[in-house]
Amino acid sequence: MTTESWSPTHSGTTSGWLRRLIRWIPNLRDLFIHAIVQIRIYKKPYAGVMHGLIFWGVLIQTIGTAINLMQMRLFTPFELTNFPRGQAYLIYELVMDSAGFFILLGVGMAALRRLIWKPQSLDTRWDDVYALVILTLIPLAGFTTEAFRFIANPVEWANWSPFGHLWSKLLISVGVTPALAASLHDALFWVHVSLALTFGATIPFTKLRHLVLAPANILFRPHKKAGELTKIENIEEAEVLGVGAIDQFSSAQLLSFETCVRCGRCEEACPATLSGMPYSPKQLIQSLRSAMVYSLIYGNGNGRRELLGEVLPKDFPWYCTTCGACLKRCPTFANPVEQVVDLRRYQVLTTGEVKKSVGDVLRNLERQGNPWGMPAADRVAWAKDLAIRQLSPGEETDVLLFLGCAFAYDDRNKKVAQSLVGLLQKAGVDFAILGLDETCCGETARRMGNEYLFQLLAQQNIETFSKVKFNRIVTPCPHCFNTLKNEYPQLGGDYQVLHYTEFLMHLDLPWEKIAPNSKGVSKKVAYHDSCYLGRYNDIYKQPRQLLRNARVETVELARNYENSFCCGGGGGQMWLESDAETRINHRRLEEVLNTHASCIATACPYCLIMFDDAVRSKGLSEIQVMDISEIVAQRISA
Repeated sequence: MTTESWSPTHSGTTSGWLRRLIRWIPNLRDLFIHAIVQIRIYKKPYAGVMHGLIFWGVLIQTIGTAINLMQMRLFTPFELTNFPRGQAYLIYELVMDSAGFFILLGVGMAALRRLIWKPQSLDTRWDDVYALVILTLIPLAGFTTEAFRFIANPVEWANWSPFGHLWSKLLISVGVTPALAASLHDALFWVHVSLALTFGATIPFTKLRHLVLAPANILFRPHKKAGELTKIENIEEAEVLGVGAIDQFSSAQLLSFETCVRCGRCEEACPATLSGMPYSPKQLIQSLRSAMVYSLIYGNGNGRRELLGEVLPKDFPWYCTTCGACLKRCPTFANPVEQVVDLRRYQVLTTGEVKKSVGDVLRNLERQGNPWGMPAADRVAWAKDLAIRQLSPGEETDVLLFLGCAFAYDDRNKKVAQSLVGLLQKAGVDFAILGLDETCCGETARRMGNEYLFQLLAQQNIETFSKVKFNRIVTPCPHCFNTLKNEYPQLGGDYQVLHYTEFLMHLDLPWEKIAPNSKGVSKKVAYHDSCYLGRYNDIYKQPRQLLRNARVETVELARNYENSFCCGGGGGQMWLESDAETRINHRRLEEVLNTHASCIATACPYCLIMFDDAVRSKGLSEIQVMDISEIVAQRISA
């Protein structure tokens, strides 16, 4: 053995392979959970059972047919002679027969749903019908071949193939004789084989390609946090900023376009689509796929078209709230939010062709450090007379309270900030704020497509953080929370970040002094799950537990937890005008009214603003909109 084999470099290479292998573990786990077990499919019970019957039926039949062909040495250079035999063969026959029946049952359910019920979100094309036909003919041909075999050569164990045996009895009842069955058996066998080969050969050219591409997309997709957007590396030197043509998407993104099966689950969850806006995540992915096929496949790269203006309307990506509902529903892990942001980046950073409202918000961020455009000097005006410590460089605290722009500049949210500070002071928490040194976390800039501005703001905050000492960051804004926790590490800012609902759970607050008949909020309270707190960061229990600790009567909205309906304020929508007939916050308010709740509880400043706007525009003065910190502070002080 050479000395080179023992060198530190060689050892480092080995450990590097191990690290890369460990990084693959989440992808392999997802492959098992979502491509084999397919837990997302079953979130819609009928469609889940239907798909499960077809998937497992086809998988079992494929394996069983391979075993059968190997026994005949038909397509293999060897012959499987010892398996299955005896009792194992009987079980094999029963499993294969059941699998064929599962396929037919699943196809029947699919045909009923697609051709009779016709859900609005489910469109039917020629390859959908083709899939139903081919998946019907293959098991029927198999059962008929098996039935002819039983008729020509009766066997004692025929009951182990119950469906083939039953089919043979029906054929006998209509006059099929052993001689006829024997003469037709071989021909029908080859029909069965031909159908199966046709099925395999047409996979690349029909929606059946998802059988291969969906698992591939799940396995090879970039594994990152749910609320994390892809960073543009070396942005000052990058030649391409955003995506303006189909060939500018990454290969992983192009693969994800091919996996879309047009199931419509994203549309059924999308607040923009359901509110009547001219936007659909399914339409987005399908339009991008069509552009890919036209340009990269049939056009050999010569059919290059501008995505915004030729393939999609220029304002198309600006209806998305980036709420992530489509991401949680898609069984093949397509990511419309990422594509929306890429398209916005191209408009903002490359062409500059954006709405005036978008340009105004981005200029406010650039000049004043907040999307409201208020003077930077007013950032701590809300804290006047509250005796809050403001950190100077070199100083130290346990908790760095990062408020965010909404609590600093929005009049309604200033009251929330004051309530939260009162709770922290009551619990004796060692906390401080950055004061005028705090600037916007950059979340709005990034979601609106200005990646360059986001990175500038983030680097400015990270530099400020480096000058003080703290153990953890607590923030009341889910958008700041998601950005600081999941996206700042891209730029070297790795901190322990908590949303205030997580932090309050562990404080020594006088919960035991709250009586059920305390003053303050005593009416029915409906809690609204914020998209960036819930879907992106799985914080569902803590807000509800705080309300229980405050001893208020709570009621759940029809769409809650992971299936919560967006307030309409994310993705920069807070600052964009929308048609009065398609406002998402009005639609969400209707769900609250259906519960007969008299108070809406939020844990997000954007949600608070959007609900408050909806309540005011509807003239519903009897409906309160309160942040959870306000409810808790009110109950404790009652």
